[in-house]
Amino acid sequence: MENEIFKALADPSRRTLLDLLHASDGRTLNELCAPLEMSRFGVMKHLNQLEDAGLITTRKVGREKLHYLNAVPIRQIYDRWVSKYAEPWAIGLTSLKNELERETHMEIKPRHVNRIAIKATPEQVWQALTDPAKTSKFWFNCSIRSTWEIGSPFELWDNEGVKKAEGILLELDSPWKLAMSWRFVSFPNTESDSPSRLTWEIEPHAEFPSVSLVTVVHDEIEQAEQTAKILENGVPIVLSGMKTFLETGSTLVGG
Repeated sequence: MENEIFKALADPSRRTLLDLLHASDGRTLNELCAPLEMSRFGVMKHLNQLEDAGLITTRKVGREKLHYLNAVPIRQIYDRWVSKYAEPWAIGLTSLKNELERETHMEIKPRHVNRIAIKATPEQVWQALTDPAKTSKFWFNCSIRSTWEIGSPFELWDNEGVKKAEGILLELDSPWKLAMSWRFVSFPNTESDSPSRLTWEIEPHAEFPSVSLVTVVHDEIEQAEQTAKILENGVPIVLSGMKTFLETGSTLVGG
């Protein structure tokens, strides 16, 4: 997969498309065509290659197909190549900062969309997501606690006994979908944030039965600016850590 990522990044037009999504995520094909001096078909080919490399994801919102920058492969490249040689401050290079979007339709666009392919069944991914003994291996040493019923609360606790986040389980469809409200309780400057929503979508890969596609959508963030910034940086690390744990049984450094 690394070869596909590096190949996709080698073309300046594809890097321009990533820069455009970096500046403002969730764009339509028409919006991405405007700044580039090439045909609509040419832009579509570049977008398809970026999507094949996992560097962008797409979602249908009404009649529109929206394109989102996917931070997970960039995080994996960092883990594989950068973290060995760079000082810890280099983690800031993987932060994908985007302006808050204004939705022109009734439905609000998702703010962050991250996706990763994991060599595991949906049932194994679900267990890793809901078993406290397993979440502690990849979720910044935090374990999740809940009775796992729709409408029930959940809490995220670190290994020092500090509650980091809490919320309500909004949707529960094992092993395919988990939606939860999300509120940080121990991070600075998050006190005034309203709860946002974090949705996990798990599906088998169409071509590889032993592989699951895991998509995480963070939305309803208009009144959760600090929470959005924290999860924008954190979710790619969580997903990368989940992949490493499920595929190798080991944990990422510092995770």
